[in-house]
Amino acid sequence: MGRKVFVSYKYGDDQVKALTDGLFDNTKVRDYIDIFQESLSDEDEINKGEADGEDMSGFKDSTIESKLRDKIFDSSITVCVISKGMKEFLTDESEQWIPWEISYSLKEHSRNGRASQTNAVLAVALPDTNGSYDYYIADESCPHCKSRTIKTNFLFQILRDNMFNVKAPELSDCGHHGSGKVYIGHSSYIHSVKWSDFISNVSHYLDIASNINDNIDDYEITKTVA
Repeated sequence: MGRKVFVSYKYGDDQVKALTDGLFDNTKVRDYIDIFQESLSDEDEINKGEADGEDMSGFKDSTIESKLRDKIFDSSITVCVISKGMKEFLTDESEQWIPWEISYSLKEHSRNGRASQTNAVLAVALPDTNGSYDYYIADESCPHCKSRTIKTNFLFQILRDNMFNVKAPELSDCGHHGSGKVYIGHSSYIHSVKWSDFISNVSHYLDIASNINDNIDDYEITKTVA
C-alpha cells in the first residue's frame, strides 16, 4: 500500500542551489519538489502546500483550516522542506503557510466519522545558492566526537519546538563540545536530513519518520502556531 505524503515548503524561495549550469537558471524550491515527486514509486502520492504562493494575510483560522483539511487529512507523512529563505522575518509566523501546515499535520482530526492521527514529519534541507547545508546542518561540527549540529534558530517556532524534544534523551559526553553533551539517536520528533541524502534513498528516510511516529509518546509534541 502506497504512502500519502504532504509537502510543506516555501513556493517561491530561490535561495537554493541551481539545478542547471545555465546562465539564466532560476531554480526555486518548487523545482526540487518536482524531483521529489518523480522519485516516488507509482503507489506513493504527494500533495503540495502553499498553493502557488497564495497570500494568506487576512484569512481567519477557520478558512486556513478548510484550505488545509483536504490536503493533509488523508496523509500520514509530512515532509517539511527547509530552505534558507523559507521564512519571511518581517511577517508574523501566524500569517505564513508553513507553520499552519505543520500544526495541522501534528493535530488529530475527525471528519465524516473518520479520525486522522498525528502525521510523521521529516525536515529535508535544501542546499543554498553555494551548494552548502551549513546554514542548517553542519556535519562534524566537533572534530573530536564528529557530532552533527542542527541550527534551529532561524526556523519557525513550531519546528523548533518539535526538535530535540525527546522526553528521555540519550546523551554522550564530549569534553570538547560546547555543552559537554551530545544527543544520541532520534532526539527529535522532526528528524532532519540533507536533500542529497534524502533524494538518494527516499523510502529509507520516510521510514525513519514513520518509525519515530510509531513512538510518538516518547516526545513532547507542540501542535499550535506561536
